[in-house]
Amino acid sequence: MKITSISRKLLSKVLSVYFILTISVTGVQIIAEYFNTKSHINSELLTLQKTISGSLTRAVWELNTQQAIDISEGLIAIPMIKGITVTDEAQNVITQLGEVLSQPLEELQKGDGEHYQISSISEGLFGHSFPLIFEFSGRTTTVGTVTLLSSNDVIFSRIEVGIYFLIGNAVVKTAFLILLFSLAFTKLLTEPLQALTNQMKQLDLRDPDASKFHRMSNETNELNVLEDAYNDLIDELIEFKDKLAFSQRETSLANDKLDEQNLLLEQEVARKTSTLSSTLLRMEVQQKEMLLQQRQLEDENKRRSQTENTLITTNKDLKSSILELSKAQDRLLEAEKMSSLGQLSAEVSHEINTPIGISITSISYLADILNKLQQDINDQKLSKRTINTFIDNAQRSVALLMNNLERAAELITSFKQVAVDQTNDKVRLISIGKYIDEIIQSIHPKLKKTNHHIKIDCDPHIEIYSHPGAIAQIIINLIINSITHGFADINRGIITIKMIAEEQRLVMLYQDNGVGVSPEQLEKLFIPFYTTKADTGNTGLGTHIIQNLVIDTLNGSIEAYSNPGEGLSYRITFPDMRYS
Repeated sequence: MKITSISRKLLSKVLSVYFILTISVTGVQIIAEYFNTKSHINSELLTLQKTISGSLTRAVWELNTQQAIDISEGLIAIPMIKGITVTDEAQNVITQLGEVLSQPLEELQKGDGEHYQISSISEGLFGHSFPLIFEFSGRTTTVGTVTLLSSNDVIFSRIEVGIYFLIGNAVVKTAFLILLFSLAFTKLLTEPLQALTNQMKQLDLRDPDASKFHRMSNETNELNVLEDAYNDLIDELIEFKDKLAFSQRETSLANDKLDEQNLLLEQEVARKTSTLSSTLLRMEVQQKEMLLQQRQLEDENKRRSQTENTLITTNKDLKSSILELSKAQDRLLEAEKMSSLGQLSAEVSHEINTPIGISITSISYLADILNKLQQDINDQKLSKRTINTFIDNAQRSVALLMNNLERAAELITSFKQVAVDQTNDKVRLISIGKYIDEIIQSIHPKLKKTNHHIKIDCDPHIEIYSHPGAIAQIIINLIINSITHGFADINRGIITIKMIAEEQRLVMLYQDNGVGVSPEQLEKLFIPFYTTKADTGNTGLGTHIIQNLVIDTLNGSIEAYSNPGEGLSYRITFPDMRYS
């Protein structure tokens, strides 16, 4: 007859429910990760819109098709951009690169009028479409549209590691649960039932008392009830046997005295034989128990060996996952460093457009009055008053042209040095006071939009061998953090940067009079991805990048101090300082 294992049946039912639940939860997590990543990509496309709209608008307005194509080719090189289409105000395509929607754009658009979200489920594409609006003399004109497309492949490439981690986590937990339940059912059900069965098989009717169950644990459960019932049955059997023996003895006493003596002799022999049998039986029981314990030890060794192999494999997988996470974090930190440089480039480019535009207007005006002077000469209408008027207007135009071109040149020179340093990791000798002025000049377009003021206190003779790019990144991030977080609700903020020489080391004391941070927030200030403005798109990597640059790149140290309402201060130490 085939025996059905109760523990195996219970284990299969429990694990079936857990397996279905695990698959469902893992599936929901993967779907949530997909939509979350898609939302981040949409946010990045919106940010990219703000970066390129000005350049594309001017290129389309000026009918500079090659510049529009160059900008589009630069955008299509970004991994998350799978397609870009630029059209003019008549919806004629200027340039179209990468993926193209097969359905009409109007059927896939939905938005608020300034930009439209695009989603094509059948083609796996999504993105944004926004108009190019040119502002001239206080009026706005729509000169064209831009469509940026991304795809589900980009989403899957970003969440691939997370999916593997979720699946691996579910597999590890399932394997551990199977092992745990198997051990529990074996220890609490299978082994006790097997022990009871073995003891029942050892029942000796000649000595039932020696076959009683011995309590295997102090707990009261169904197995203990079964043991007690079996022992009660043995007690009744012993009592019945005693009664039977008593009746036999009464019958024997009725016989003659000779039979009584023979019976006594037989009882003595039987007693000794029973004692010897009990002794042999106990020895046999002990031998079986020792064999059983030996088999249990062998099984336990096998299970431990399997567990050890599983742990070794899991450890290797965890090391691999940690290595991948470390690489991903390094790539994210590098992207965040270059993001601030890209934002700074866009603002400097926008700032340079103003003096260049004024210069173009001055040259156009100068060309007009030259043409008018040439016309007067040809018509022989030239007079002294006409010449004086021409000279005055020309001088004003040239002065205006020189002032604006010098202003654009200063911006380009300051930004060029700071940008080159941030993309070059070479060590060179820098004059720290002059270099700080160049850094402040390079971010002037961002400061110009605010009423905040920066005070610099630095000895002009201090020079230092260091990484200028790292120093520029540190100061720019500190200033941007103060503007974004410290001066969020302050109209006129003050930032003080003081450089102090201490025993061949340079100490930078940075302080703002912003809102400051609480002690709890100060403890988490340098933790990666910690931010109080996650809803505005901040990544929480600014201060973490500063700490890495100070400690790892510059071999220095950094400390932060703050109280709510009293601003935030940093003390940063740089090595290898000298006076020129």
